[in-house]
Amino acid sequence: MQKFYEKEDVILFQGDCIEILSKATPESIDMIFADPPYMLSNGGMTCQSGKIVPVNKGKWDESKGLNEDFEFQQKWINACKRVLKPNGTIWISGTYHSIYMCGFALQKAGFKILNDICWFKPNASPNMSCRYFTASHETLLWARKDPKGRHTFNYETMKNGDWGDDILKKPNKQMRSVWQIETPKPSEKDFGKHPTQKPLELLRRIILASTDKDDLILDPFTGSSTTGIMAVELGRKFIGIDVEKEYLDLSIKRFEQVFLKKAKVWQ
Repeated sequence: MQKFYEKEDVILFQGDCIEILSKATPESIDMIFADPPYMLSNGGMTCQSGKIVPVNKGKWDESKGLNEDFEFQQKWINACKRVLKPNGTIWISGTYHSIYMCGFALQKAGFKILNDICWFKPNASPNMSCRYFTASHETLLWARKDPKGRHTFNYETMKNGDWGDDILKKPNKQMRSVWQIETPKPSEKDFGKHPTQKPLELLRRIILASTDKDDLILDPFTGSSTTGIMAVELGRKFIGIDVEKEYLDLSIKRFEQVFLKKAKVWQ
């Protein structure tokens, strides 16, 4: 497989994740974070940064109908299962348009679902039609490959860590399954943005919860590589895959910024 980018503990590939993962080393990944297409690009409109904009994100986000969409979810989840270590875990982010398919596909593939997390967005965009409740959360599924295995969960870090502006997390209390985290800050989009970009703080919590230093993390739909940026900052290794060169180029700019900052620290 030809690498699109490689530096220090980061590797990026361009292409279809199902095809690329079929050639990857089996049982080599400690944790996977996946933000698969929500299949929402249908010609509608939404609100973004106070402006009305088209929902359309690209061909990669267009629905092909219920059966084909579910088949796609099954294929990439099975491809991920092949490369995940026996005690490894996978996180999947989605809305109601996709997350139930992913959950069923996980169960069919033999995963054990550990938690469903409600990521509450206090600064979510309003609903433009005024005919629905405002969508102010996404669901995260966390699952283990081996139902009888023993996964990594850094309980004390979750209980006693610094979780910033999350008013739902009480000091010295167990981390609960509802997380208040704002959408990405402007500083996280210095080089441009991905239409479904996740905040660094969300990935910080996920990576600290379910990995240890030097673990290898995979994101099969890496986009602008928020997962990878936080993996590097927390001392983990990272592999990212995406079909879109535009977003891989954006990822590289973000990685180079992180590596430059690290280099200056050591000067």
